[in-house]
Amino acid sequence: MVISGFVQGVGFRLAVERAATSRGVSGWVRNRADGAVEAVFEGESDDVEALVALCRRGPRGADVERVDVRSESPEGLTGFHVSG
Repeated sequence: MVISGFVQGVGFRLAVERAATSRGVSGWVRNRADGAVEAVFEGESDDVEALVALCRRGPRGADVERVDVRSESPEGLTGFHVSG
């Protein structure tokens, strides 16, 4: 998924990492050069949907303008990682 708006510098990646870790969801989240945040989630459907909902509202200080979600086949990711 790609989250656009005022989403960098507001703890977005940390909030996603904490939620993913607490729900046992694997994947990653990163800042993009265009100012958006990009994330991939793998896990139980309810847990992934909860993370998508979190991304739609964002953490305090964020102003989410657009969320693009695309379903893909699982890659077998393990753990959750934050990068650039």
